[in-house]
Amino acid sequence: MKDISQRSNQNPLLSPKDLNPSNKNMIIECLLNPGVFEFKDKIGLLVRVAERTVQKEGLLSVPIYNSVGKVEILDFNLKDSKLDASDARVITYDGTDHLTTISHLRLLFSDDGVTFKEDMAYPSLFGEGDYESYGIEDCRVSKIDNIYHLTYTMVSANGVGVGLRTTKDWKTFEKKGMIFSPHNKDCAIFEEKINDKYFALHRPSSPELGGNYIWLAESPDAVHWGNHKCIAKTRQGKFDSKRLGAGAAPIKTEKGWLEIYHGATEANRYCLGALLLDLKDPSKVIARSEEPIMEPLALYEQTGFFGNVVFTNGHIVEGDTIKMYYGASDEHVCSANFSINKILKTLGQS
Repeated sequence: MKDISQRSNQNPLLSPKDLNPSNKNMIIECLLNPGVFEFKDKIGLLVRVAERTVQKEGLLSVPIYNSVGKVEILDFNLKDSKLDASDARVITYDGTDHLTTISHLRLLFSDDGVTFKEDMAYPSLFGEGDYESYGIEDCRVSKIDNIYHLTYTMVSANGVGVGLRTTKDWKTFEKKGMIFSPHNKDCAIFEEKINDKYFALHRPSSPELGGNYIWLAESPDAVHWGNHKCIAKTRQGKFDSKRLGAGAAPIKTEKGWLEIYHGATEANRYCLGALLLDLKDPSKVIARSEEPIMEPLALYEQTGFFGNVVFTNGHIVEGDTIKMYYGASDEHVCSANFSINKILKTLGQS
């Protein structure tokens, strides 16, 4: 099967040079994996912006967010024997890990779905408190009863979990805290109830026994989750042999709930596949991609901060068309269109 996506000929839509750093002490390293939504006849992106600090001679400086979401910079002497800076992504000082970059979520809007700009009336979202001190990442947006539910990755020295914030106007946000404890990410909430319950896909990790699989959970209020069920595992020799995780909220079709997900190999090559879940019982998998529906083929997807990556957690649905926004090579934001019917045909559902 060939890649069935239709990439925008204007890709990449956004690159690090297109945005300004959050403050003068920071440098934008890369843009990643936007959440997507519609608001006031515009398409909105909640782009993950990863930044590093401006370095000083003789020091290694790393950023963290304090309790009110402001950046604080920690300076470590490069000659200090307690410092281990052998990994460019994570340094260790006196037994504590610190990320060399931290991420926040930047709001951008577009009238045409191609050209995106910031509106200063809508604030960026930053990590706040002990469980977001190393940043917030990879937001999914689900609109339920006119309330936008933002599920995102909370990162700190305590681990990686799933946070939830809600909003109606994109100016004020209600923080619900951590809804899935470490280690967990890739959480997407269905945009309507099933049998009077909320459902969500999520991805706990169990490296000692088990793996990085897609799970389903249910909830009475979209905050407290239980009755977890594993619905999709890695498959040896395929594009999702090492890990897989949910993209955006599943799309309701006549054939079932259609979920576009990412899968990665042992070589960290990220592709996209599809799952089809039963409409009345989404724990039942009707069909699953044997081959990717999209893989890193374009140059901007193969080379960048971390090459050979296509990764999505956001889209807009217009009839048969999925207008998908995705991260390419962990550096750029791009777009591509899919036909729902074509995806279903690849799953044997014509």
